Amino acid sequence: MIDKDGNTYRVTLPMVIANARALLEAGRGLLSAEAEQDVTLDLASVREADSSALAVLFGLQRIAAARGMTLRVSNPSAGLLSLAGLYGVAESPPLVQS
Repeated sequence: MIDKDGNTYRVTLPMVIANARALLEAGRGLLSAEAEQDVTLDLASVREADSSALAVLFGLQRIAAARGMTLRVSNPSAGLLSLAGLYGVAESPPLVQS
């Protein structure tokens, strides 16, 4: 679901509405246990995403901010970038193409 490697978390499930709640809860658990201040959420393995992916990303960003952490999102798919652009939210959370 979400694999931790240092301060990088790799999402391994499709970021679609059916998985949104589980992804948010898994991320919440990882962020609760995280000691690092800067965390990267790597989406390179995500092959499918819908608009609920943005809700998950915003939820995780709020959790990280409440804990004084910075959350970066790396390797978003072209489809996710397109959705973020469509909704006017491409900069928050920062979606970094790698």
